Amino acid sequence: MSTPDEPAAAPGAFASSARMLGWALALVAVLAVLGLAGSALLWQRLSGIQEALARQSQDAGRQAIEARALARQASDLAQETSAKLAVQETRVNEVALQRSQLEELMQSLSRSRDENLVVDIDAGLRLAQQQAQLTGSMQPLVAAIKSAQQRIERAAQPRLSPVQRALALDLERISSASVTDTAGLLARLDELLRQIDDLPLKNAVAQAAATQRLAASAHPAAPAGAPASEPSPAWLALLQRGWLAVQDELRSLVRIRRIDQPEAILISPDQAFFLRENLKLMLLNARLGILARQLDAARSDMTIASSALNKYFDPASRRTQNAATALQQIQSHLKTAEAPRLDETLSALATAAAGR
Repeated sequence: MSTPDEPAAAPGAFASSARMLGWALALVAVLAVLGLAGSALLWQRLSGIQEALARQSQDAGRQAIEARALARQASDLAQETSAKLAVQETRVNEVALQRSQLEELMQSLSRSRDENLVVDIDAGLRLAQQQAQLTGSMQPLVAAIKSAQQRIERAAQPRLSPVQRALALDLERISSASVTDTAGLLARLDELLRQIDDLPLKNAVAQAAATQRLAASAHPAAPAGAPASEPSPAWLALLQRGWLAVQDELRSLVRIRRIDQPEAILISPDQAFFLRENLKLMLLNARLGILARQLDAARSDMTIASSALNKYFDPASRRTQNAATALQQIQSHLKTAEAPRLDETLSALATAAAGR
C-alpha cells in the first residue's frame, strides 16, 4: 500500500536521473570533443608525416636519378679510362719493345766495337811479332803492346780485363828478354867457315901425330934442373932427326886402334873435299837462317854440322876442339835468340772474341 509521500518522491528520483543523464551526456560530449581533437591532431600529424615522406620520397627519387646519372657518367668515365688505359698499355708495350730493341742495338754496337777492337789488337800484335822475328828487335812488339793497352783502357770494357793482364805479363817478359847479338853470331860463323879447310880429318891422325913428334924433337925440352950442355955439332943433330923420323915411320906402319865409325877412316881425298864443302854449306845455311830469323832451321843446320864435325874430324886436334866449342856457343845463343811469343795475350784475345 502506497503512502502519500510516494508521488513526491518519484519526481525527485526522476530529476536526479535526468541530472545524471545530463552529466553523462556532457561527459560523452566532452569525450567526443576530446576524441575529435585527438583525431584532428593525429590527422594533422599524419598529414605532416605523409608530407615528410612525400618530400623524402621525392628527394630519394631525385637522388636516385642523380645517382643513376652519376653512375652512367662513372660508367662512361670507366669505359673511357679503360680505353685510355688500353691505349697507354699499348704505348707502354711499344715503348718497352723499342727500348729492348734499342738496348739490343746498343749491345750489338758495343759488341761489334769490342770485336773490332779485339780483331785490330790481334792483327797488330801478330804483325809486330812477325816484324820482331824478322828484324830481331823487340821495339815493334813493345810499341804494339803499349798501344793495345791504351786502346783497352779507353774502351773501359770489363770483359777485356784478362786481355789487359795478359798484355802486362807479356810486356814484362819481353822487357826482361835478352837482345840477340846477330852481328856477333854471324862473325863467329864466318870465322868458323874460314877454319873448315884447316881442320884435320880422323884418317889424318897418324900424319898429324908424326908432325907433332917431329916438331917436339926439333925443339927438345931440357929437363928441369939439368945443367946447360954444350951445343952438339950440326951433323949430329941432323943424324938424330933423321933417325927419329925413321923410327916414327916404322911405328906408323902398324897402328892398333878402336874404330867406331869406319866410314870416317875410309874417306878418300875427293870425299874429304866434298865433306868440307858440305860442312861449309850447312854453316852457310845456318847463317842465312839467322839472317832470315828462321832460328829453328838455323839450329837444325848447326846440329847437323856439329854431328859431322864430331863424326869425321879429329877430336884430339885443338882446331877441331875450338870449332866444336864455337858451334856449341852459337847453338846456345840461338836457343836464347828466339823472340818471346805472345801466347797468353793471343789466347786471351781469342777468348774475348768468342764472347766468353
